[in-house]
Amino acid sequence: MIEIENLHKQYRTRHGGTVEVLKGISLQVPAGGITAVVGPSGAGKSTLAKCISLLERPSQGSIRVNGQDLSLLGGAALRRERRAIGTVFQSSALLQRKTVWQNVALPLEYLHVAPPAIARHVGELLESVGLADKANRYPAQLSGGQRQRVGIARALALKPAVLLADEATSGLDPEATHAILHLLMQLRDQFGLSIILITHEMDVVRSAADAVAEIRDGRLVQQGEVSDLLAQPGSRLGEQLFPVRALPGAGDLLLQVTYGTRQPVATDWISRLSRQFNLHIDLLGGQVERLGDRQAGRARIAVRFAESPVSAQALVQALHALGLAAEVLEQAPAWREAV
Repeated sequence: MIEIENLHKQYRTRHGGTVEVLKGISLQVPAGGITAVVGPSGAGKSTLAKCISLLERPSQGSIRVNGQDLSLLGGAALRRERRAIGTVFQSSALLQRKTVWQNVALPLEYLHVAPPAIARHVGELLESVGLADKANRYPAQLSGGQRQRVGIARALALKPAVLLADEATSGLDPEATHAILHLLMQLRDQFGLSIILITHEMDVVRSAADAVAEIRDGRLVQQGEVSDLLAQPGSRLGEQLFPVRALPGAGDLLLQVTYGTRQPVATDWISRLSRQFNLHIDLLGGQVERLGDRQAGRARIAVRFAESPVSAQALVQALHALGLAAEVLEQAPAWREAV
């Protein structure tokens, strides 16, 4: 488990002043959990990654791994305890003149682990990442996805409790990205890891993360379980995870409908709503996927009266009964006047 509490990071400017890059970040990732950290360029994601891996010392706050506050340590104690955090970089950062086996063995050799133990552990790691048959290959002989697998195996060499993946799938094709994310989820289960994904790719968040946190201007502006954020109609992160590309609509009432509540959603909810209130309903756009054991996503609908008017609130309540959350985006005067 990793617990980040009230993390601040300041840098000195060339003119003697300071600039604050991280402004009180607090985040917890339980053992066996995968949390994604997202945000625009310049938000502070890279600085957060450097602080988590202790490549940069925080100006204030704590970073605890399994209860041990690493931010208080220095020297040999810090180097020893920092082994609890393995890091996978955007580029696999492999040594080109060393084989796959030698790259993975490097951290163990640095610590003077006995050769028989190194051989056994490296073999197990290469088996875990599906590269046992590539042990004697060089990085130039591997695909981008395979090189990233070697980087993951090396990050796990010292048996960390936390794995930090800093843009680990950036630049990979969709198939390789899917394979790496599937591997990370397998390794999470196999080793009970806490995994932090620093990413700008929402597809990565939807595919692999249990929770997500958004950083803007050095502050944590929203965080929560992915499924819960998707179920919040007004969630900005939910919008980014499942953007609705709606076509122009001419309905009197424009609603955004959100999947993700705990109850199952009726597949014929549009026709049910139409029959119940005698309405014309047009689906303008949407994106719905299955996350775990339930559906998640958003849709935008335009609604017009057929005969008798009905209140927008009544439609929102009816959608809730069908397992959907809804919010009114636009409504014509006739809808506002309906009771």
